[in-house]
Amino acid sequence: MPSITYFQSDGTHTTLDVDPATSVMRAAVNAGVPGIIGECGGQAMCATCHVYVRPESLPGLPEPSEDEEEMLDCTAAPRHPARSRLGCQIACGEADALAVDVPTDQV
Repeated sequence: MPSITYFQSDGTHTTLDVDPATSVMRAAVNAGVPGIIGECGGQAMCATCHVYVRPESLPGLPEPSEDEEEMLDCTAAPRHPARSRLGCQIACGEADALAVDVPTDQV
């Protein structure tokens, strides 16, 4: 079973075992991971699930859609050109693990 690790700015982290189809946002919201809000429920319409994908987790992820790119321009925390993603738009898939940094601000 794949896992997603959420790293907080204070150095703490949470690792969740997830179904491959579960999004980074849905897993975090269901488990109460701090810093992931998901106001729109996963529709790529609010940017409150913004995460920074760690470099080792980037290979194999699909490219952001046009809608995701547009919403990433609205994030509360600064956008990183290569690592910023909406958690609702990415899932662990068949990867063994995915690691993301949670921004300090979402709204």
